[in-house]
Amino acid sequence: MPNALLVLNAGSSSIKLALFESGGSGDPALLCKGMLDHHQHEPQMIVKDLQGSVLFERHAAAEADDESFFSDLLRWIDEFLAGGALVAVGHRVVHGGLKFFEPVKVTPAILQALRELTPLAPLHQPVCLAPIEAMQKLRPDLPQVACFDTAFHHSLAPPMNRFALPRHFEQEGLRRYGFHGLSYEFIAHHLREIAPDLAMGRIVMAHLGSGASLCAMRNGRSIDTTMSFTTLDGLMMGTRCGAIDPGLPLYLQQQRGLSADEIEHVLYYESGLLGVSGISADVRVLTKSDDPRAADALELFAFRAGAAIAAMAHSLGGLDAIVFTAGIGENSPEVRKQICTGLGWLGVELDDHANSANEIGIGAKNARVATLVVPTDEEAAIAAHSQALITNR
Repeated sequence: MPNALLVLNAGSSSIKLALFESGGSGDPALLCKGMLDHHQHEPQMIVKDLQGSVLFERHAAAEADDESFFSDLLRWIDEFLAGGALVAVGHRVVHGGLKFFEPVKVTPAILQALRELTPLAPLHQPVCLAPIEAMQKLRPDLPQVACFDTAFHHSLAPPMNRFALPRHFEQEGLRRYGFHGLSYEFIAHHLREIAPDLAMGRIVMAHLGSGASLCAMRNGRSIDTTMSFTTLDGLMMGTRCGAIDPGLPLYLQQQRGLSADEIEHVLYYESGLLGVSGISADVRVLTKSDDPRAADALELFAFRAGAAIAAMAHSLGGLDAIVFTAGIGENSPEVRKQICTGLGWLGVELDDHANSANEIGIGAKNARVATLVVPTDEEAAIAAHSQALITNR
């Protein structure tokens, strides 16, 4: 068995993991993938091969910590590699601030610098750093690589990266950063392979999942995006409100007596599709529901996404293609149709059969704007960065 790279992609309630072959001349090849799922009443970790067969499985009591899962995982990886070695662990880190816009090997000093960015992403940064800290305890000599969700948007320039705030705040780092960068980077790279005629054009990429954002890309670079200083801004999401009147949180605090923590919980965990529908944050559930509140939530989600796509087209000075990706973007023909129906004036028109079948090209043959569905793979992007960094390529 060859040497391998482990990728850990930590989210709020689960950690995606993937093992890649390391050492070849091309991009690392996927060996197996899995998840540590905290949604379960009893947390579980499952790793499957490329055919879907279970290779490793562990269940634990609700109070089990991630470090114990990782300890068992590392022992299993050593056995699985049978002569090969685990050479590095790559991680997705949500925020890189102004300083970190390229992947870096994690050192104690860098880890401390990343902890200091927690105020910029208080709900996400600690979750991303926890697996790094656990791996440091378990395998202190194993190289670890941090890859940043903000890095792809480092190319944002005024006016796209600027708030209308006093200038000294911008100098202190209060600017529009953007997120989902690893997903967008993967799509940008993949487009050069599957649609080279579009890859350098004016593209709006729509990462629509429980977290959702858009990226306006031209010549393969991000020039605008909907998420900004935090992951709360921009599109309506599963449980997050997206862009709202900035005076509304002040009203909730000053007139309704909500604390900052209570407001944070409302905006991050009680809003979005869940808040508007009162039913679920899951588009699959809402699409099947006959409750009119479900239709209201989906209508608002599509309206906000369509309006934001139009704004991204303004930033681009036109539009050549829309690319849908992530859980909703890849798997919900109904949501894609609802978004695109409102964009006919912009030259967007779907082929209903292709859209229903989740084909790559879902645009009508003669539409002015191409419309595609491209699966994303953040873990592959992290593996490629990690291999390049540890081999100095």
